[in-house]
Amino acid sequence: MVLVLVIGDLHIPYRTHDLPAKFKKLLVPGKIQQIICTGNVCDKETLEYIRTIAPDVSIVRGDYDDNPAFPLSLTIHHPPLSIGVIHGHQCVPTGDMEQLSALARQMDVDILISGHTHTFHAQELEGRFFLNPGTATGAWSGSFSTEAIPSFALLDVQGPIVTTYVYQLIEGEVRVEKIEYRKPLEVHPMTPRPPPPQVASPTISSPPKDTVW
Repeated sequence: MVLVLVIGDLHIPYRTHDLPAKFKKLLVPGKIQQIICTGNVCDKETLEYIRTIAPDVSIVRGDYDDNPAFPLSLTIHHPPLSIGVIHGHQCVPTGDMEQLSALARQMDVDILISGHTHTFHAQELEGRFFLNPGTATGAWSGSFSTEAIPSFALLDVQGPIVTTYVYQLIEGEVRVEKIEYRKPLEVHPMTPRPPPPQVASPTISSPPKDTVW
């Protein structure tokens, strides 16, 4: 199991002064193995803070980042999964799923992580998983008139399965949503398919309330 923090669009100090205090209480060292940042970190102090949470940090360059060391895109491997990361300003119109899907195919990744919209979004499309963690600070976006909801995501990666926990600060309280993605099995054309399993009738239960913390 690998825990991956997905965070981005902080815009500190230009559009906001800091992460929400309730998020900082959760993001403590020793619990997370890797961090993926969708960009727009903006200042050195914020970058240093992120690196205190986990030493393995991968960041792509946002449209407000001036650090030339940040690449415009990158691919991270957690076999059998491949994860592509972009900021998202490459997509016109912003957040367009057709554009994101084309980029995912071009990068040949199972999961594409992007930002830029300042709005959380998660969607499975054509066997791939698309995740936008939103803005961790709730920084305003010139593209939208509504107030941004602070959010970040935590990925629990276990082989071909990724469980995404989305943390959102709504009306002063942290709310968590759980989403699961399973990479489709690749079946060779000459491999005989096994008979379908006997599946019992599903039972309905209350939504899970547990989180990785």
